[in-house]
Amino acid sequence: MNNRKSIFFKYFVICSAVILISFLCLGAVLLLVSSRYFIDEKKSLLEKNAKALALYTQEEMLDEPSGWKTDVITQMRQFSMACNADFILCDKTGKVLINTSSDPASSPQDISADQLDDFGEKCEYSYTDFEGRFKDMYHVIGISFKANGPEYYVLAFSSKTDQDNYIYNIMEIFIVSAIIVLVIVMFLVYFTTLKLTEPIKEIAEVSKKIGAGDFSVTLPDYSVSEFEQLSNAFNDMAANLKSYDTMRNSFLANVSHELRTPMTSIGGFVDGILDGTIPKEEERYYLKIISSEVHRLARLVRSMLNLAKIEAGELKPNLQYFSVLEPIVDTLVTFEPRLEAKHIDVRGLDVDRVTLYADNDLVHQVMYNLVENAIKFVDEGGYIEFGFEPVGVMTVISIKNSGEGLSEDELPLVFDRFYKTDKSRGLDKTGVGLGLNIVRSIVKLHGGKIMVKSVKGEYTEFVFTLPNKALED
Repeated sequence: MNNRKSIFFKYFVICSAVILISFLCLGAVLLLVSSRYFIDEKKSLLEKNAKALALYTQEEMLDEPSGWKTDVITQMRQFSMACNADFILCDKTGKVLINTSSDPASSPQDISADQLDDFGEKCEYSYTDFEGRFKDMYHVIGISFKANGPEYYVLAFSSKTDQDNYIYNIMEIFIVSAIIVLVIVMFLVYFTTLKLTEPIKEIAEVSKKIGAGDFSVTLPDYSVSEFEQLSNAFNDMAANLKSYDTMRNSFLANVSHELRTPMTSIGGFVDGILDGTIPKEEERYYLKIISSEVHRLARLVRSMLNLAKIEAGELKPNLQYFSVLEPIVDTLVTFEPRLEAKHIDVRGLDVDRVTLYADNDLVHQVMYNLVENAIKFVDEGGYIEFGFEPVGVMTVISIKNSGEGLSEDELPLVFDRFYKTDKSRGLDKTGVGLGLNIVRSIVKLHGGKIMVKSVKGEYTEFVFTLPNKALED
């Protein structure tokens, strides 16, 4: 069973959990603040009313020593209704003289004198049940005063139940509001998460199509920068894969063509010799053709293996110092008959020693391919000219031949695998179109660059760079 959760599910759960925890923390803070606010406000209100009642009662006792009680009771009840609290007037012994509370649980006949010691001429606060005389805990503000000799106490008290009711009402409002807000936020989070994860699903669908071989699909532009970067990278990848796929198909088509042609010739001539179709006196001629086609196949396979090794990084150059003229002279000696047959003038070799720091065998292959290409396309009685110019740690080498040259459309394609110009197909029946591609790969392997220049009807020139000393020197 697959227990993995989707990004949508995880993101939605995380956001929901964060919002819920935030509401719980906010509720806890609100509960604490509300409780503290109620107590502070209640203390302030009780203190103000207790002082006012104590002063009023004192004045009444002084003005009417025998008839003060009726007016004081009336005043205390008015204060009780105004501030939603109850008041007690008692003497120093704790005997309750007046109590505005109608609740039996908060209507004691007397109060412990020890409890009254907590209060004085200045208002004092206490949270108490008066040693069990009250059935509940109360917030009490007490103040003492003297009138006509005896000492009296005015006690303003508010039940903890009032505080609980206040907090309950606050929390009820908060919970209802929180639930409404939470539902709205959950919907918003749900659709936002859905919208946020939509590009991921789209990328997954496009990935499946690319995996199935459809490289034409692309991702749209996104407003989120991270998805925009991912979209651009993904589209670049798809474009590269499409390019590689095109190259692969072209490569396979070209290889198939290059292999099929000589193999068809070889098979046809061998069958002709075996079944007697080809006369005995012509067998040697056709065997030479077969041999030529076999060598062509061998060159194709060898070239492809060299390219594969270079691209895979398996071919490590054996770097050493040597004169660049060595592989050039060796190559020219190999092609001497063809040079003489076309009356080609070789120029630019009368120079001082030009040293390279490279792989001699690989450079020899570069020179062989470029010289062979130059001889192939040089005009009758034309020239092949070499040039050498050290520039820092690199040496610029040029091989130029006179002749028809290349068109502007052909220049970007000469280094492509199996590419042959129309003229090349007519002049070269043995080439496989990999020579210049191998040249470019070997030059790049040495850290150099290669380019081709041509003027139609005048010349073609290959210019490339190879190191003349160790790059770390």
